[in-house]
Amino acid sequence: MLATGAAAEDYERPVLRARADGASAGRLAALEQAKLLALRVRAELEDRRRREAELSALYATAHDLAGLRDLDAVLRAIVRRARSLLGTEVAYLTLHDTAAGDTYMRVTDGSVSARFQQLRLGMGEGLGGLVAQTARPYVTDSYFHDERFRHTRTIDSGVHDEGLVAILGVPLMLGSGVIGVLFAADRRERVFEHGQIALLAAHAAHAAVAIDTANLLAGTRKTLTELEAANEIIRDRSSVIERASDIHDRLTELVLRGGGVFDVADAVAEVLHGAVEFAAPGRAPAEALDRSRADGHAVREGTEWVAAVGAGGEVLGALVLRGHPALDPVDQRTLERAAMVTSLLLLARRTAGEAEQRVRGELLDDLLDAADRDPRLLGERAARVGADLDAPHVVLAARTDGAPPAHGAAISDREAPFPSDGASPPDAASRPDAASPPDGADRRRLWSAASHLAATRHGLAAVRDGGAVLLLPLGSDGDPAHTAREIAARLGAVLHQPVTVGASAPVPAPAARPAAVADAYAEARRCREALRVLGRAGQGAAAADFGFLGLLLADTRDVDGFVHRTLGPVADYDARRGTELLRTLGAYFACGMSPARTKDALHVHVNTVAQRLERVSRLLGPEWQTPARALEIQLALRLHQLSSAVTRDTGG
Repeated sequence: MLATGAAAEDYERPVLRARADGASAGRLAALEQAKLLALRVRAELEDRRRREAELSALYATAHDLAGLRDLDAVLRAIVRRARSLLGTEVAYLTLHDTAAGDTYMRVTDGSVSARFQQLRLGMGEGLGGLVAQTARPYVTDSYFHDERFRHTRTIDSGVHDEGLVAILGVPLMLGSGVIGVLFAADRRERVFEHGQIALLAAHAAHAAVAIDTANLLAGTRKTLTELEAANEIIRDRSSVIERASDIHDRLTELVLRGGGVFDVADAVAEVLHGAVEFAAPGRAPAEALDRSRADGHAVREGTEWVAAVGAGGEVLGALVLRGHPALDPVDQRTLERAAMVTSLLLLARRTAGEAEQRVRGELLDDLLDAADRDPRLLGERAARVGADLDAPHVVLAARTDGAPPAHGAAISDREAPFPSDGASPPDAASRPDAASPPDGADRRRLWSAASHLAATRHGLAAVRDGGAVLLLPLGSDGDPAHTAREIAARLGAVLHQPVTVGASAPVPAPAARPAAVADAYAEARRCREALRVLGRAGQGAAAADFGFLGLLLADTRDVDGFVHRTLGPVADYDARRGTELLRTLGAYFACGMSPARTKDALHVHVNTVAQRLERVSRLLGPEWQTPARALEIQLALRLHQLSSAVTRDTGG
């Protein structure tokens, strides 16, 4: 039976057969003794076979780990083999963080909980923290009932999410130091035997050596990479002079054949083997731009190099080099020369652009002042400057406000403004309604920047009432307020001071109805002045942004739009769910914002009122009960009730 590997219950059969045959007591005792000895031998053989299998698996694991070079692959193999060796549902590994003084979850196998996979264990916290602190294996049959280690809410929550019960942890040792902890765990109670603990500890010893080897190889590879980079720099220096000569020839050729700013950027990028971009003042890193302008040299900002582009004391933008953090002096000088060439090209372009700016300003003046102009002639004049006055437009009224804004407002590379250096806006002084701002230089720069934006967007711009007025095509989103905010940010970035911008409602076809342009400008001015009065200088807005005040600022009283913007989420929720949130809001304000009185008015429990108000907070935002917002909501509720009553009375 031992030779054939019979099952344990088969050893009982000879004893039962002898007893059935009436064997003597001595015979039965001898058979019983033989059975016990055979079972003991069988158990010993099974234990040896199991140990042999475990050692074979351990040797195979050591062989596999020795063949791995990537640290992540080594760690995944360690955890996967640990789970296989002990036959557990989950295995995981934590590594020591010397900077934080704790251990963090690095790799898991069989885990399903995101919280568990992101755990960090302080020294002495949880079973893993105890293993890391004492450098000794620890095992628990039932984690949550084991008081030998310190439980914390964070660790216990992660273990609970994963559903772990029985956990075995052994230290990963290098010399006398602990570099991490290796775990095997089950989601049920389990007793880990001494042999299994020793097996996982032996596996951890091999794993620690493999981790150290992988780290050393990674360090070696990094060193080799750095040496290769250094060698590459040495080779590159041999061609520095040749590159400098090449870029000088290219820039000279560009100027002679009338190239543009972006041709310069492309040529420099090709020579310096990086990405070169022309950035407007608001787009370039502000601090680096100021340093470059003050020093007269290109300066480094992180991984970028910035060279200011300017004329006199005026900053026109910057050349920004990316992808080339290690710039030698010759290449730095190349970037600086390219910035000088860019300045010359921009000044030449400005001269040509001023004439077009005046034409656009005169056309917009005619739209604002002469409602009886022939629409056909207006359309033809607009077409000559690239504007389509048969499409929907928005009128914007802009004015400067004196204080420098925060840097960072973005403007497209291809929309870089080139302000006038002294020319007055067309007919600015001759118009009786053109009240100049205190600083004439600010007025000129605002007009020039606004004119450039209008040209790049196929619109019109002019100076009026101490500020600028723009007529721009309505964006694809159809939102004048968005356009106002964008233009305020762009003009503010260009001028380095706040610019307040008010927007009108859309004008469907300006050429067909010139009078509508004048009305829209009046509405845009009201919105602009409302921003200034409300302490929101430097921003952009349309009538819809002012809540109920927008009803007074707009030429059209969009009551339904105001109600929808204010109460739309609540009304839509009531319509979808059949709830009574609007009715509850009305009762809440009618009862002086008292939940106790509201529940009496609605004949519901006070908890129901609280739940409905909590839902309102989620729909309208947490600030819906502030005085200003509460006033708007109450007005919208009244208008909604009146609208509903009119609809019922008229049968609509």
